[in-house]
Amino acid sequence: MLTRRFMLGAMLAAGTLAASPAFAEGAHAFDAKAFAAAQKAGKPILIAVHAPWCPTCKAQAPILSDLRADPKFKELVYFVIDFDSQKDLLKRFGVRAQSTLIAFKGDREAARSVGDTKRESIFAMVGKAV
Repeated sequence: MLTRRFMLGAMLAAGTLAASPAFAEGAHAFDAKAFAAAQKAGKPILIAVHAPWCPTCKAQAPILSDLRADPKFKELVYFVIDFDSQKDLLKRFGVRAQSTLIAFKGDREAARSVGDTKRESIFAMVGKAV
């Protein structure tokens, strides 16, 4: 007989095992010290606010993977903020929705988009930080 506890555990495990594409190679969970160091070094930075249940985030994932593989963005430092568990960072960056992308050029915000799933416009938006 399946208990509620078993079902909740199974759902949690399934969500963990189905690794989010936003956490693909080269992506890092947001780290304040690494972010500050990248800003100080004047590096281009991309923050992706992601939720594993978000269809828009899932649509953005392969585009962001292609972007990070593009030689034009080889210096890009990429961080992911989890929309569900990192509410303090949402407040810090003024984020109101998952699927928000924020590009920084050093310590200055260069561009921001919410809900964009078009390859050309995402590349152009992040290009403002390079």
